[in-house]
Formats: sequence, C-alpha cells, structure tokens
Amino acid sequence: MRMLSELAGVFLSLAACIAAAEPASYRAGARELAEEMERQHGFDRQEVANLLAEARYRQEIIDAIRRPWEAKPWHQYRAIFLTDARSSGGVRFWRENRHWLERADATYGVPPEIITAIIGVETNYGGNLGRHRAIDALSTLGFSYPERADFFRKELASFLLLTREESVSATGATGSYAGALGLPQFIPSSYRAYAVDFDGDGRRDLWASPADAIGSVASYFKGHGWRAGEPVAVPARLAAPLPEGLRVADGKPAKPEVALGELAAQGVQANEVLDASTLASLIRLEAPEEEYWLGLENFYVITRYNHSNLYAMAVYQLSLAIKSLFEAEGGQTAAAD
Repeated sequence: MRMLSELAGVFLSLAACIAAAEPASYRAGARELAEEMERQHGFDRQEVANLLAEARYRQEIIDAIRRPWEAKPWHQYRAIFLTDARSSGGVRFWRENRHWLERADATYGVPPEIITAIIGVETNYGGNLGRHRAIDALSTLGFSYPERADFFRKELASFLLLTREESVSATGATGSYAGALGLPQFIPSSYRAYAVDFDGDGRRDLWASPADAIGSVASYFKGHGWRAGEPVAVPARLAAPLPEGLRVADGKPAKPEVALGELAAQGVQANEVLDASTLASLIRLEAPEEEYWLGLENFYVITRYNHSNLYAMAVYQLSLAIKSLFEAEGGQTAAAD
C-alpha cells in the first residue's frame, strides 16, 4: 500500500508539473477548438476534447520556432544544405525514384532536380521526418504562441480534418516543431489542398510513399504558378552603387515586378541573356561579401513553400548541384547500375 501511495504521489506531482508548465490559454484553446470542430465540421465535441486532452504543451517547440534557421546569415545557412552528402543523396533519390520524378515533370512541368532538392532540404530525403507529435506542435503553437496563434490554430483544425480524411493517427503522426508532415514537410492545410495519390494505392501518404511525396511537391508548385521550362534565378552584378529607391529583397521574398531592362538601366546586370521584359526581384544575400541575384517567377514560387529567400536559394543551388552530379554520373537508374 505504501508503494502504491508513493507512486500515486509521483504521478500527481508529474501532473502538477505539466499543468504548471502550460499557459492558461492552452486548455482554454483546446475547449474552444472542440466546440468549433463540432459546430463547423460535424466532429463529436467530446471526442475532440478527449483527443486534445492527450496533447501536451511543449516549451521546446516555442523555443525552436523563435530561433529559425532562416535567421542565420546566408553563408551559414548555405553550409547546412549545400554539402557533398546532400548532393549525392539527391542523386540516389533521383535514381531510385526516376519513374515518379519524370512523371511529375510530364504532369506538372516541375523538373526532377527541383522536386528532389525540396525533399533534400526538408527531410534529407526522408532521413529526418521530425520527432515531434504533430498534435503537440500544433496545439502548443495554436494555443500558446500569440505571434502566430491564429495561423497554427487553423492548421490544427486542418490536421484534425486530415486525420479523418486520410486515416492518419491523430496522436501518432510526427513531424517538425511547426507541425509540418512527411517527406516534403507539408503543413496540414497544404497536405489537404495539394497532396496527390501519385502511386494510385487509394491514399495520399506523404510519410511512406516517395511517389506521393514527389507528385505532391509538383502539385504544390504547379498550384502556386510554376512556369515549366523557365529559369529560376540568375546571378547579378552591379555596374554602380544601387540607386536610391530600388527595392532590394534581403530576407523576405518580393514578387518579381521590375523588368530586367529597367534594372539594367539602373546598373543591375544579369549574368545570363534574358528578355529585357522579364520581371525580376533583386535579391541581396549576406555573405563575407554581398551576393546579388535576380529572382524570377519560379524563384518566387519556391518561396511560397517557405517564405524565405535563403530557403529558395538553398533549394535552387542544391538542385543545380544534384543535376550536375546526376549528369556527370551518366544519369543512370538504380536498375541500370
């Protein structure tokens, strides 16, 4: 009896610690969402409440989202993703999934190296799918992260809808600290809107099906305006100091709105020959020396996946490295090897 009493005391202490760690908004937010899911989507309120009672507030998730990798300077950020290992891993992924990558290119117009680079940057080709329970990440951010609570609360609702639509385990699904899921790290609303059953097995499975992940990335890009066969970005050089009033995109992406001819007249020259009417945004990357690029429409589309010029540039440069290595090795499939 004494042992049982001591164990009960330990459990009560742990429960008290968990409760003490939770902001007051956490459980209140869970109650409100349960009511909303019943009212708007036909869920059983008590079932949702019981499910959310299993979710846990995680302070480390709040800490992680407040120190994103995209806050690093370019030369540090680039070094994370532009590595020989990630390039060779991309070639392996391309060989193993060549059929699906070529089919995605034919269907959506998104080339294999871009799709491969996205999955390489996001999860190292499935090697790191995230260690956080999605329900913990999304409830923590949706109920206890005021800066973006509305966004993540909507993503939590989308996640609950996703569990019903795709038979995803609400308490077993894991992902990033921001609730991104599967090989391509789709947030739940993107999963529901853009994921495709590319292998035709009746499910949109972004965890276990590389085919579905490949098709879904291509579907996402096409849905955000990817232009098949067009370039992504070109290096730029400055013939003179930048004139006042010329908008430069440092960290945050800018939609291409200035014609290359106009930029050239202001001393910004593209390192490749493109039509003077092509619209671009001038991008400045922080490095030991400043680095300038002209981001075209397809570059902007990549930033819709992650709203960061650093992210889009890492994807683009990794895609070039993967393609170069793939072609240097003969572009053979795994079967042919």
